Amino acid sequence: MTSNRPYLLRAIYDWISDNNLTPYMLVDATRSGVRVPTHVIKNGQVVLNMAMRAVANLDLGNEWISFQARFSGVSHSIQIPIPAVLALYAQENGQGMMFPADEDGGDTPSDNPPSPPAPDPTTDGDKPKRGGSHLRVVK
Repeated sequence: MTSNRPYLLRAIYDWISDNNLTPYMLVDATRSGVRVPTHVIKNGQVVLNMAMRAVANLDLGNEWISFQARFSGVSHSIQIPIPAVLALYAQENGQGMMFPADEDGGDTPSDNPPSPPAPDPTTDGDKPKRGGSHLRVVK
């Protein structure tokens, strides 16, 4: 069977958005294929604001998540393989879902990442300061 992770990510994203909360994604930036600006990586991880007002051309695919976002006023093409996602949660209350960091079975992307979408100068993906979440990474 294929991994259920991309399906759960889409469902949790919709649930958070439908409740007018801000979806934040915790990513293992050390995983192969992760493309984010290096200056936003802290301790091998990055937290990304995934709200529709913060990203452009969001694609929550079965193997990759891709979108355009602005960091310090500069537009970047972000690409994240699904296995690199460690958590998706609401910034306001911490509710969401964590995913195992070591799950590789059936999750490894088989192709190269998708082509980056065209930049959208009307969006501002600057990440707001992270609120206190009750989620934590357990190794």
